[in-house]
Amino acid sequence: MKRFLMLILILGVTSLSAQENPLIKHFEAYYTQMKAQGDIQGIINAMTHLNVIAPSQARKDTLAYIYMSEGQHVQALNTIGYDKVATDSDIAVEVKAIALKAVKQPQLAVGHFEELFKRDPNTLVAYELAELNLQLKNLSDAEKHINYGLNNAKPEENKAFYETQNPYQVPLKSAFMYLNALLTYNKDPKANIDAAVDILDATLKTAPNFNLVNISKNELLRQKQVLQAQAAQQQQQQEPKN
Repeated sequence: MKRFLMLILILGVTSLSAQENPLIKHFEAYYTQMKAQGDIQGIINAMTHLNVIAPSQARKDTLAYIYMSEGQHVQALNTIGYDKVATDSDIAVEVKAIALKAVKQPQLAVGHFEELFKRDPNTLVAYELAELNLQLKNLSDAEKHINYGLNNAKPEENKAFYETQNPYQVPLKSAFMYLNALLTYNKDPKANIDAAVDILDATLKTAPNFNLVNISKNELLRQKQVLQAQAAQQQQQQEPKN
């Protein structure tokens, strides 16, 4: 009986091995056809089958990247995980960084963006690091990356913003100026309002269409009025009554 079961297992493995190459060829052809048709779900299905039949890290990374590109960030992270791994490919690090930021995990995302910046220092990654560190109140790290961006952003580099119904772009250096205004404000939210507004005004001169700057400027001026009203009220309360 044991010999019979062993024979079945051996035959099963042999059968699987015999079918493996045709299956791989089938799904590779399917993958190529889905790419030609622009069928993203078909591409995902093909890559998933290939990864099941013949697992490889490169296939996992590719599948995760496709998920990320389609805005399916949870699926991307479920495919490759979110831990920092020294042997991760550049694609894997990028996917983890962008997906973790998208699912509002800045503390985890920043480590992967730091790894990207270490591998290839550039202004776009510096912007992500500056923005994330501002969110996390790591002002010294934010300042380091803002200064890098201000010093290295090229005139042809742009940054897209999506807070309006119609997305728009501004020069990347203008985007770093905006972050610098936020940094200045966060260093001392009461004392630095005017200094931050001055930076925002300078930013608008370089990018008049920068809607987010106008929103931030209006909010800072509103806060200034509130602080002034509070100060006036306190002064009235402290004045001696006749």
